[in-house]
Amino acid sequence: MLGKALGSRRQDVAIATKVGMRTGEALVHSGLSRRHLLASAEGSLRRLGTDYIDVYLVHRIDPYTPLEETLEALDFLVRQGKVRYVGYSNWPAWLAAKAVGLQREYGWERFRANEMYYSLVGRDLEHEVVPFALDAGVGITVWSPLTGGFLSGKYTREDPEGGGGRLTGFDFLPFDRERGYAVVDALREIAAVHGATPTQVALAWLLSHPHVASILVGASRESQLADSLGAADLVLTAEELQTLDTLTEPPAVYPNWFNASVNG
Repeated sequence: MLGKALGSRRQDVAIATKVGMRTGEALVHSGLSRRHLLASAEGSLRRLGTDYIDVYLVHRIDPYTPLEETLEALDFLVRQGKVRYVGYSNWPAWLAAKAVGLQREYGWERFRANEMYYSLVGRDLEHEVVPFALDAGVGITVWSPLTGGFLSGKYTREDPEGGGGRLTGFDFLPFDRERGYAVVDALREIAAVHGATPTQVALAWLLSHPHVASILVGASRESQLADSLGAADLVLTAEELQTLDTLTEPPAVYPNWFNASVNG
């Protein structure tokens, strides 16, 4: 559908797609083996009706395939001209750092992008992923920036199911619900000052961070899409950003808290 919708406007957009999850019953239709990476890329090109993918992301870790095999296959796709840039999704920082080291050593195409979960109630990646991404020059694309819709304000203490919203069937993101309600209360207060919505404030907070390159937003209605896009024009004050930062600050983990105490 995307390929047909774009038609002659293909050159005007950047298309990203991911690989790694199971696509068939056979064992070979999963993971990050050379065979599966190349076959999946060919399949995506065919379905999209295009001759190249702008950003090709490995969607998961694969403990059964040597890392070198995965990285060499990604480099091969770039050298063929079928992929412009490569990246990863949901990898821990140590593995991504190891991969970048191998890419440098062998002259393979470097990771330029990652896709990670990040939101006001899910700031875990600030511990290791963000520092690594900034150091390595990897752009972060955020998935589920509203935590499955929770930060839109649809889910409340009175209606925790959000009237049958997406979280009723997509509730696998771990976060403290009571703390989350307090965050939504703060979003409502800030939104009222700007004539905005909680969704726009939550997204504007993400966009204020230099380590965030882009945000993935989903919508089941055109009005939801318009609401999310409105965040691009919302500029929060330093005081408002500090309020949200303080309210949602993740607990320090070792050795980060130790290094902060001795180097502060």
